[in-house]
This record gives sequence, C-alpha cells and structure tokens, in this order.
Amino acid sequence: MARALLTDRERDIISGEADVKKDYRYQTISRIRNRMERLDGDIEAMEAHGDLADEFREIVCTD
Repeated sequence: MARALLTDRERDIISGEADVKKDYRYQTISRIRNRMERLDGDIEAMEAHGDLADEFREIVCTD
C-alpha cells in the first residue's frame, strides 16, 4: 500500500501491533510529529494550485 502520512510499518508500531522496543516506538512517533509540522508548507503549496487544499481538508476533516 502507498504511504500517506504513515508507512504501513509506522501504523503497526503506533497502534501497538508491532513488537518493538519503547525507544523505537518513541522515535517513530517523533518522526511522525515532524511530518505533521511540515504540513503547513504542504498546504500552502496546495493552496497555490487551487482546489487541492480544499480536497485535502475535506479528506482530513471528515469524520
């Protein structure tokens, strides 16, 4: 499966399905947080395109 924000392995790690050491789990969470912080720049680029930012918000903000 293709990656969005998380890789399949990261999904397994943060959901508790993967048996990893606590330190590795925290490192994984830290990498994910860093990606989330970079989303602002991504959204600005999508807004420059036009509809992409709205499409992104619709996907992310929908229950």
